[in-house]
Amino acid sequence: MSEAEPEEPTFSLPEEAISVAPPAGKEAQEADSAANDPPVLYTTFTKAHKHLITVILTSTMLASPLTATIYLPLLPLLATHFHVSIQAINLTITLYIVFQAISPLLFATASDSFGRRPILLVTYAVYTVSSLGLALNKSSYVALLVLRAVQSLGASAVLAIAYGVIADVCPPAERGGMQGPTLGAANLAVCLGPVIGGLVALGSGSYEWVFWALVIFGGSVFLFVGFGLPETARNIVGNGSVEATGWGKSWWDLLRGRSRREVDAAKIKKSSEAVGEGNGGAMIGPGKRAKFKMANPMAAIRILFWKDTALVLWMAGSPYAVWYAVQASIPSIYKDIYHFNELQIGLSYLTGGFGTVSGGYLNGKLMDWNYKATARSIGHTIDKVSGDNLSNFPIERARARGSYYLLAVYIAALAGYGWSVEARAHEAVPLVLQYMLAALCTCFQQTFNALLVDIFPASPSTAAASGNITRCALSAIVVAVLQPLVDVMGRGWFFTVLTVLSGGGGLVADWLVKSKGMEWRRERIEKTSKANTEHTEGETKREL
Repeated sequence: MSEAEPEEPTFSLPEEAISVAPPAGKEAQEADSAANDPPVLYTTFTKAHKHLITVILTSTMLASPLTATIYLPLLPLLATHFHVSIQAINLTITLYIVFQAISPLLFATASDSFGRRPILLVTYAVYTVSSLGLALNKSSYVALLVLRAVQSLGASAVLAIAYGVIADVCPPAERGGMQGPTLGAANLAVCLGPVIGGLVALGSGSYEWVFWALVIFGGSVFLFVGFGLPETARNIVGNGSVEATGWGKSWWDLLRGRSRREVDAAKIKKSSEAVGEGNGGAMIGPGKRAKFKMANPMAAIRILFWKDTALVLWMAGSPYAVWYAVQASIPSIYKDIYHFNELQIGLSYLTGGFGTVSGGYLNGKLMDWNYKATARSIGHTIDKVSGDNLSNFPIERARARGSYYLLAVYIAALAGYGWSVEARAHEAVPLVLQYMLAALCTCFQQTFNALLVDIFPASPSTAAASGNITRCALSAIVVAVLQPLVDVMGRGWFFTVLTVLSGGGGLVADWLVKSKGMEWRRERIEKTSKANTEHTEGETKREL
């Protein structure tokens, strides 16, 4: 096996927990023997285990979209019940978005150091307890604000952690295949949330049972993760061959008293040795205690300021903010223009929900096809065993392939949506355009979040957390200015401005990602590698 390229830098994993090179002093005979060994598998997780992980990830990822969208049709009920204005209830939405940005900084970055399982269990415990508090809260508006923020804190890190899990178990050429079904199925919550909320608003006239349903959901997923999800973080279990301990073991494994996956002892010993990026990620061997440090939330913020990642973040975040604006505008559009009742308003979210599901599923297939097509175009042979080393692979071109065509349709659909409601076209027109926008926004978000993880292989959840910061910040801004600007300029011109910023800016960003992305990525790696080397040398001198 050829020597691995230098590992891309990470901001969140402490160096003492990572082995990136074979130990010095290996005898020549052992080195020759290792060179003749077959390549180490990127992952030892079988198809059956990956299917189980996909199902579990899908269930965990329902929390954030379900909790956010089920709330929207309840706003008038909540305002009446707590004797506050709609503007005061809207503050709970703003606070929810703010904590959507904060949550991944705390939890997703920690999952790169402490593992995926324990962090997911903590987040779902927080989510379930806060949902219980909301269900029991009968009169306090302040409690509603606080508990809604805590609920967001528990629900909103899951997506970034899930991207880390997918990067742990899938090589780059196959990640779309897991992301598509996972995100597509999870986006069903976008359909179901407003419908459930609308039924509550129209039927019972009460909101409590919605929060009780979230309590049941959160507790069930907590148990599902606890019993079924194996630890996948590569700094803890490597490619899956290293035995997890403590919280890293599923409760089902603990009850059975043995590992769910039996691996040949020789393979465990071999693959658990420090092989660095040649095995797709840093690893620790059995019996070694990783000296973990608390993950630094600033690591995700630093990612925002690199040239290559800033462009990728815009491509992933701006369509998300646009779709959030479309969703936030739906109640006023269909109530004021088309005179829908609460249930009909809830049902009007379905077309967008179906768009996110179908767009996510189809785009997952498209991502893998684009990767293979790019590899063929440059004469690259995909390594399906150990996973491709992306140092010299144009992953930016592979992920963004064909984006110009999607952006052209996106621009037409977004501008058309604004002017169709401005002109009071038949309700079928904006409903169809909602489907198109939902599908396209999901494609952009999914594709460029995957690219973000690709270019930060050693800290995928931290990278995904930076994406979460971007889209939540952009969404909060768009929602805050939505109604004031619509009042001033009308819906047609408001969505035209969004078209110029998101669609036009997307065309520029997409071109730069394809033409300059790989060059800027190499510059970033060189700078951070030099900084890490200087830091290591300084630490060594201080120890001496």
